[in-house]
Amino acid sequence: MVKFDLQDRLIDFSVNLIRILDRLPNTIIGKHLKGQLTRSCTSPALNYGEACDAESRKDFIHKIKIVLKELRETFVGVTIIKRLHLLDLSQVNALLKECDELIAIFRKSYITARSNLGKARLEKKD
Repeated sequence: MVKFDLQDRLIDFSVNLIRILDRLPNTIIGKHLKGQLTRSCTSPALNYGEACDAESRKDFIHKIKIVLKELRETFVGVTIIKRLHLLDLSQVNALLKECDELIAIFRKSYITARSNLGKARLEKKD
């Protein structure tokens, strides 16, 4: 059985993106995108680590929302790189696919956690 570890997947995504960001041209836009994407692509792994040790359900939901937000920012940044033809298209497409899959996973996680929080509040009232 293959272990599905989101933390490792997020770290691998960050590492893979950082490796190709080093190939961006040394121009104003290349430097800007490299800095911005380095921050946004590392944030999901870091915040997911915090979510795993959340102090409450609300804290977990908040951290997952940040993971989702940063993944979406990364997706847009990589799309900009793609449209500017700044990097190899096959590598960019693979990163976009992985980012899109991670967004779908964390969107579902966020929705489920929000739903469970609402159910827990209703159960407390009973």
